[in-house]
Amino acid sequence: MSLQTEDNKKNRDKAGLESKEPGRRDFLKFGVLAAGLTVVAGSLQKVFSGDHEPGEKVKVLTPDGKVYEADSTHLHEFRPPPVTNEEARKGIPNKKFVMVIDEARCDGCKKCTEACQAMHYTESDREWIKVFKMKDSETTTPYFFPKPCFHCDNPPCTKVCPVNATFKRQDGIVLIDNERCIGCRSCMVACPYSTRFFNWSRPKADQIAAIGNMPYSPETSIPRRIGTVEKCDFCPDMLRQGKMPACVSGCPMDAIYFGDQNEDAVTNGSGVTVKFSQLLEDNAGYRHLEELGTDPRVYYLPPKNRKYPIPDMDATGKEKKEKKLMDMGDMKMSK
Repeated sequence: MSLQTEDNKKNRDKAGLESKEPGRRDFLKFGVLAAGLTVVAGSLQKVFSGDHEPGEKVKVLTPDGKVYEADSTHLHEFRPPPVTNEEARKGIPNKKFVMVIDEARCDGCKKCTEACQAMHYTESDREWIKVFKMKDSETTTPYFFPKPCFHCDNPPCTKVCPVNATFKRQDGIVLIDNERCIGCRSCMVACPYSTRFFNWSRPKADQIAAIGNMPYSPETSIPRRIGTVEKCDFCPDMLRQGKMPACVSGCPMDAIYFGDQNEDAVTNGSGVTVKFSQLLEDNAGYRHLEELGTDPRVYYLPPKNRKYPIPDMDATGKEKKEKKLMDMGDMKMSK
């Protein structure tokens, strides 16, 4: 009787140890996974921040919880799905976006245009932010004038659209819904700034491959649609992620500021934030053709005290002169 009782006790103890074993295994697996996630998180941050060499092997975490090494050139930053059409029409609450372009800093490199076209997959004949070479008179130095859509507070374009395809949001941005647009081009005629373009072509194969199955949204303007109007949109999908528009981050001269007028703050591509109202006051900020009563949301700082290489003076057919670094405000034109 005592031997049977002892055997039963041993069996119960053995069963208890076996029942606890899976729990121990789960705990160890969780500890290893947590450590792995910490390593992977650091690796992903490194990948997405751009601090890696092309072809570098980095550790990534798959959706099924596995960790493996991948070539960094095959990794792309995740972009959240677009918002609904209703949210796109309302805009971002409690914001009033504004842009400031410093003509004294702009050197005409057109990097802003290139960044915009790469972001929105636009063709070369449709520059949503176009850089013009300006010259006030024969005796003055040329300067550059980047021209995006002005996102007017009193936009003529929205008043003439027969299907409400172009609309003004509460955050100050003017957008176009290409699913509504019928291609009548009335808005193009009404815009006094000529910042709207008609899409005559279908997306190319490489653009379709890059976009994938992304659903259309007025905030991304892609996939683009033939026979509709398009324009600069201030990259509202990037703003929702807390990022700057492509033209701002792509400008190497930090000539473009962007921010929220409600907060009275604007920031350039290098992350320098200044007081919006003070920036305009100190530099005699102005708005292009504001006498038309359109109330543009893009401001300009005049080209004074410029310091960068002189633009090529070949517009009149004269021989190009070697570029020299000098103060444009003090420069005298040579014959």
